[in-house]
Amino acid sequence: MAILRAEIARLGPGERLPSSRDLIARHGVGPVTVSRAIALLAAEGAVVTRPGSGTYVAARRPHAAAGEPDTSWQAVALAGRDPLPDRPDEQSGAPLPPDAITLSGGYLHENLQPTRPLGAALARAARRPDAWHRAPAAGLSTLRTIFARQVGGGIGPEDVLVTGGGQGALSMLFRAVAPPGSPVLVESPTYPGALAAARAAGLHPVPVPIDGHGLRPDLLADAFAMTGARLLYCQPTFHNPTGTVLSPERRGQVVAVARAAGAFLIEDDFARHLGHGRPAPRPLVADDRDGTVVHLTSLTKPGSPSLRIGALVARGPVMARLLGMRRVDDFFIARPLQEAAVELLSTPAWDRHLRALATALQHRCAVLADALARELPDWTLARVPEGGLHLWLRLPPGHTEAAVAEAATAHRVAVNLGRQYFPAEPTAGHLRLGFAAAAEPADLAEAARRLAVAVRTLGPAAG
Repeated sequence: MAILRAEIARLGPGERLPSSRDLIARHGVGPVTVSRAIALLAAEGAVVTRPGSGTYVAARRPHAAAGEPDTSWQAVALAGRDPLPDRPDEQSGAPLPPDAITLSGGYLHENLQPTRPLGAALARAARRPDAWHRAPAAGLSTLRTIFARQVGGGIGPEDVLVTGGGQGALSMLFRAVAPPGSPVLVESPTYPGALAAARAAGLHPVPVPIDGHGLRPDLLADAFAMTGARLLYCQPTFHNPTGTVLSPERRGQVVAVARAAGAFLIEDDFARHLGHGRPAPRPLVADDRDGTVVHLTSLTKPGSPSLRIGALVARGPVMARLLGMRRVDDFFIARPLQEAAVELLSTPAWDRHLRALATALQHRCAVLADALARELPDWTLARVPEGGLHLWLRLPPGHTEAAVAEAATAHRVAVNLGRQYFPAEPTAGHLRLGFAAAAEPADLAEAARRLAVAVRTLGPAAG
């Protein structure tokens, strides 16, 4: 091998190595030895063999020549696998300077998070003698009971599966309920993380339009009939990104349409604890007796990005399937985090936090909405939501999302592009602007001012 490597180093790419007969005669080795050495070098990509012609030095690999790792072989090894879809970035455009204002992303600023109660709960959980014991696959019974009580409607702890936040639960659900290649109905627009999870599971999202009252049951029935779908993903309460709440008369209709189609309805209730002072509507699953609705909730949004605790509520054989997937995927959710969640939810500090958060979110929402109406009156706000973390705005004709986002970045404001929330072609240019990630409410008014300045650099919108 060393002799052949020296020959390769002496020659240039594409030059022919001495024949096997010459190598045998020159170095006094057997034909089997030469044949094996050439085969190994060919497997490494150092040489190329051409039957009837000879062995040639392969083209130099630039990374290998520079002494760097070369992972180009993986392109061949992964051939035939679709690339996993990207999750939308927390920030659109280039990295922002320290004085930038964040209107992107989907988490609370740390000054809105229950940092002290979380720390105290984790400390108490760590002192439990069984804190590091293996947890049940379905989750701690105490935590499952708390989640069941929050949902109501006769849901018991046996109907609850504790999850590692909402995103992992979505991925598990899509893989458990629908076979690869099948359609899944989704609201349009919808949560990009759900689109990414569905596509990663091999599913094909099919848009169903929403209006000011939420998902339209008539179009939903048409979509089920046309596609044969057996799965619907929706956010009936404080919908992301629009903030819409499915109207009372439609809530029962949507479930009935899914049940008639023999389909599951995934109710993503991520924003239940993000109301702005008014009680959230009763979950769809609370009034479902036939196992049509699979309910998903999480503590991550109202708590902290690292409080990766959520719950799935399901009835019937689908729960057994979800439990089976849990045992395959990760066995169980880390017990110390579950114990900390129990500690947190069982104290008055959690209720105080939710009340304070509601007041803060309502104020921030109003500040940003008022500032945008003042600074950018030609931007159309879908609604001032009664819950959630975002405003959904339609841009005037002539201003593209990409141009506005680039100008916003240049003026030190981060925004989310609207197109990533649509499963198909967007109906118009939109931006999603968050009011929970900025440090202070005054920053929201300043962000609106900067956006107005940024838009003026683009010139007047073409009507």
